[in-house]
Amino acid sequence: MSEDIFKKLVAHSKEYGFVFQSSEIYDGLGAVYDYGQNGVELKNNIKKYWWDSMVMLHENVVGLDSAIFMHPTIWKASGHVDAFNDPLIDNKDSKKRYRADVLIEEALAKIEAKMEKEVEKAKKRFGDAFDETQFRATNPRVLANQEKWDALHKRFADALNDNNLEELKQIIIDNDVACPMSGTKNWTDVRQFNLMFATEMGSTADGALKVFLRPETAQGIFVNYMNVQKTGRMKLPFGIAQIGKAFRNEIVARQFIFRMREFEQMEMQFFVKPGTELDWFEKWKETRMSWHQSLGFGAENYRFHEHEKLAHYANAAVDVEYRFPFGFKEVEGIHSRTDFDLSQHQEYSGKKIQYYDPEEGKSYVPYVVETSIGVDRMFLQVMAASYCEEEMIDGKGQKDTRVVLRLPAQLAPVKMAVMPLVKKDGLPEKARAIIDELKFDFKCQYDEKDSIGKRYRRMDAIGTPFCVTVDHQTLEDNTVTLRHRDTMKQDRVEISKLYGIMAEAVSMKSLFAKLK
Repeated sequence: MSEDIFKKLVAHSKEYGFVFQSSEIYDGLGAVYDYGQNGVELKNNIKKYWWDSMVMLHENVVGLDSAIFMHPTIWKASGHVDAFNDPLIDNKDSKKRYRADVLIEEALAKIEAKMEKEVEKAKKRFGDAFDETQFRATNPRVLANQEKWDALHKRFADALNDNNLEELKQIIIDNDVACPMSGTKNWTDVRQFNLMFATEMGSTADGALKVFLRPETAQGIFVNYMNVQKTGRMKLPFGIAQIGKAFRNEIVARQFIFRMREFEQMEMQFFVKPGTELDWFEKWKETRMSWHQSLGFGAENYRFHEHEKLAHYANAAVDVEYRFPFGFKEVEGIHSRTDFDLSQHQEYSGKKIQYYDPEEGKSYVPYVVETSIGVDRMFLQVMAASYCEEEMIDGKGQKDTRVVLRLPAQLAPVKMAVMPLVKKDGLPEKARAIIDELKFDFKCQYDEKDSIGKRYRRMDAIGTPFCVTVDHQTLEDNTVTLRHRDTMKQDRVEISKLYGIMAEAVSMKSLFAKLK
């Protein structure tokens, strides 16, 4: 996929009721989006797939829903007040602001793209006889670019770890990074910018308490650790899962819903015995990658990315990246957070936050392994992976293109569309009766407008896996035409069998069965 396809995907998301610009009639609000009638269904299905895979499939993982507003000292303890910053740089000519680390990552991606181009050319030239590993190890152009990438990557990682803002700027200058808007390299110094939204709580200006909109959902889990552990009589290891809104004042928010100011997270904090955290880190890496790949979008489109700079609380961190139209980007982070968060809250609150281990006969602060996934990024990843333009021949022998969302049936907003062939002769009533039978278990949609072909196209465009057509034969023998989205194959089936066909196709069990 290319940037051109990505633009089509953004337009498709609006045209078919998936994602709208927030406050659009007032010219919109930057990097804030609303989910339309199909978008909210897809989003809810993604959340259900995650939630059930966490709390239903793991008897030692339970749920939580903590408040967005929390005591301001929590953010001091967690390090967000002092350390939740992005390195920003401005172009003096365009007056546009960028994240310095993102500019350097894009420079690295360009070098990577040159290597991939060489590999792709060689693949075409040598065909089945092509040995990619040997080619990468011996081709002079690939080796030269790899050396360049390694040197830049090391310099970048060192600058991040040393928090060396001057070096970040120098890297941008030395690598001829130009502003995409002005094309010039006239940069300001790099400086840090805190991403938290602040507001006031209280009835008077004098008595108001300065609070923050939470920039992550994890802290709500940490401050409720003792509540959940005691009331649930939880034994280590155990996890607490949560889905909720978070807010970050992103200065450089772009790429549609990939980076937003108001977004939703699905996080699970897994509490373990100190010393076992890195084993659990590896286990959760495998589990989470399996969760992504079970959707069937191709294992080759996912990879792990080790962090250049570890957060102040982590002793191991990795991202699950997906190949978006704009390159490999993070969809989920897996972090070994040590005992940092619980120890900090124990110190700042003055309350004991420890676990009594009956086997060890002592109390200690548990270590934590975190899995954190952005719902909105996951939504975009599913849409990007599913969007497809197909060339085909229509009924008149003419070339035609259909746009189809090949969504996993379990995630599709509408599971089945029921369509009377014509709007008379009792066919609409029969179609409505079929929907009435199925609507308590499956999201169904009735459609009688336009030709049957146009109706099929509309359903293809929103990813509906099945279309049922009610015709005059239906009134005689209670059979309907069942059309399959991906193959466009049509079968004649009895109405009584529709429930079973649907139940098997859209059940999350088939996804869960693939999980490790």
